[in-house]
Amino acid sequence: MIDGLTIYGSDELPRKLKRMKNSAFICVIGTSETSKIPGISLAGATPEDTKYTPAADAELMTVGEVRCTDNIPEAIIDGEKFPTPALLTKATLTLSRVPFLIVNAGCEINPTIKTTDVGSEYAKDIRTGNAVENAEEIYYNSIEEGLDFEEFHDYIVIGESMPGGTTTALGVLKALGYDAEYKVSGASPENPHDLKISLVNEGLKNAGIRNKDDLLSPFDAVKSVGDNIIPAIAGITMGSKKPIVLAGGTQMTAVCALIKSIDPNFDFSRVLIATTAYVANDESADLLDIVKQIDDNITVCVVDPGFEKTDHNALKYYAKGFVKEGAGAGGSMFLALLKGHSIEEIRDNIVKEVKNS
Repeated sequence: MIDGLTIYGSDELPRKLKRMKNSAFICVIGTSETSKIPGISLAGATPEDTKYTPAADAELMTVGEVRCTDNIPEAIIDGEKFPTPALLTKATLTLSRVPFLIVNAGCEINPTIKTTDVGSEYAKDIRTGNAVENAEEIYYNSIEEGLDFEEFHDYIVIGESMPGGTTTALGVLKALGYDAEYKVSGASPENPHDLKISLVNEGLKNAGIRNKDDLLSPFDAVKSVGDNIIPAIAGITMGSKKPIVLAGGTQMTAVCALIKSIDPNFDFSRVLIATTAYVANDESADLLDIVKQIDDNITVCVVDPGFEKTDHNALKYYAKGFVKEGAGAGGSMFLALLKGHSIEEIRDNIVKEVKNS
């Protein structure tokens, strides 16, 4: 269909979206104390720094500079600073000239810019078994936002910035009964599966959840071992009746799993997941298997930006299995491809943005 794009599932929805002109991009931000556990997240120079990352991502995408902290929260690996995926998203959205909005589901450190707020509390450590007390409130607030967005746009692309999000996604998937252990992605080639599973199991035990039959409602999965972006994105998706592009990897499977549990008859033919090849081809994970477990109607669109072809060392590390995705980067590239931009244009614009940051 398009150079640089691989489609798993039906190509009907991608073809339909390509004919549509009026789109918008939403980045849902939130933080969780789970990301501060050593070994869980690379979204910052230290685990403590991860509390700044979503706010910094939002500021980078909107005003082009970080204001909530003195430094851009960047992972440092082998002495190399990794550009936050938010820069990739910013470069691609600038290229495709798509309007975007920041939705705040609850952050420990709030951005200095104006946001649309659907939650006021950040998520706690999943080991407590009480991670998101206000999951239903976030969900119902987000349904209202979905209704508002659909009035003005043909389709919506939704990304996320949530450090430690693959761990909380694993928690929700496992609580809802899906086989996701050793299948969620990670931000490095050495995916810390055993650590993630241990944290989730501790949280489920403290919540008194042995299996999905112990859940009084689907939201109990989020409340015990999830995060606040999952009910936010689920609410926006279910509130809108328009096509939705979920821009991300494992976290978006948890969103789909929650939607399926809330409404088993939900029409997933209007939803697709768009991510990078670095997530889809992650040998330490299995995104496509998780998607298949949830619903056969979910299409997965995979963008390969070809960062190994650049002269930028940190971007080359993306192709080696580091960082991989975040802040809706893969979905923003997919959106730019739909708008007629080539994968070479997208890659060149990203390199320029990263070098100038």
